[in-house]
Amino acid sequence: MDISIHTTVLPHDDPDASLAFYRDVLGFEVRKDVGNGKMRWITVGPAGQPDVSLLLSPPAVDPGITDTERRTIAEMMAKGTYGWILLATEDLDGTFGKVRAGNAEIVQEPTEQPYGIRDCAFRDPAGNQIRIQELR
Repeated sequence: MDISIHTTVLPHDDPDASLAFYRDVLGFEVRKDVGNGKMRWITVGPAGQPDVSLLLSPPAVDPGITDTERRTIAEMMAKGTYGWILLATEDLDGTFGKVRAGNAEIVQEPTEQPYGIRDCAFRDPAGNQIRIQELR
């Protein structure tokens, strides 16, 4: 069986802020932007990697989700405990500098971890935790 990861999904509650963050701060290219207002699905990805994408999606749009569940999701997003992703770069310090200059909420500065990696963490405008690991 030949299966690859093509797209992963993170929620957004402000499509314009999320688009600006992933495009202008992380340098991702915009591949698709469909919908209107807060109901926008934005696909971004790293330049030169057309087979890997991140879909920024409105949260809790499934019609089977209850109002109570929608409130829970909104609360978890606000705390940064709903969605997260792990990225990687050869230049962790340079990338972290761009993230800091982009006014992201810093969770962890670049740190040598006891389990053998060096990484940092921050939150995107929707509260999703983004961890970036240094490639070695």
